[in-house]
Amino acid sequence: MSNAIVIIPTYNERENIGLMINTVFSLERPIDILIVDDNSPDGTAKIVEDLQQKFNQLRHRLHLLRRHGKQGLGTAYIAGFQYALEKDYAFILEMDADFSHDPKDLVRLIETCETDTYDMAIGSRYITGVNVVNWPMGRVLLSWFASRYVRFITSMPVHDTTAGFICYRRKVLETIPLKEIKFVGYAFQIELKFKTWKYGFKLKEIPIIFTERTRGQSKMSPGIFKEAFFGVLQLEIQSWFKKYTS
Repeated sequence: MSNAIVIIPTYNERENIGLMINTVFSLERPIDILIVDDNSPDGTAKIVEDLQQKFNQLRHRLHLLRRHGKQGLGTAYIAGFQYALEKDYAFILEMDADFSHDPKDLVRLIETCETDTYDMAIGSRYITGVNVVNWPMGRVLLSWFASRYVRFITSMPVHDTTAGFICYRRKVLETIPLKEIKFVGYAFQIELKFKTWKYGFKLKEIPIIFTERTRGQSKMSPGIFKEAFFGVLQLEIQSWFKKYTS
């Protein structure tokens, strides 16, 4: 068993999931995988189950949580965090299934927390400019301005506030009241960073290149951006009346 696990939420990712699992397990550093599948109609979970027979013969490295229906990204990660904490992993990571995040960067994220003693490492698209490949310009601008908006409202010292490629030390997720996390889309990613910062943990952005998916269908929707816009205001106002003590 590794001391690190990456949580990968899935919904209709049969075109990506097998290749992603094999790629992560080919890394020099051993990293376990937890797939949180929301009852994908395309049989994503069945592919994972078949691969479990291959990878779990010697060590229990590939884990699967099957959920009933599509419940949202945020709740998938919360379920994954709780699972990983119960299994005593020291480092818990988030990553997309579609290769928009390069699995090789998982090692860099872990080392930022393990060697450089940061509590949260963020794979950042915007810390050294705009490192996004194959996105339409309108989407790049929307994402970039969304992060600028979050920084303006909250004063949080993070350039890529909606990033979903993250490594946490377990003490962060033990400290944040996970049952109180309400948001499910971009606002979920903002909320976790905001509360990590508010609780006094050390955050570090490391530059990555984000590449738009080439297989499968994007899960983006206008409702996700709406939640993020109003959710940021809600987070900031609520923080005025809350004490953050770890």
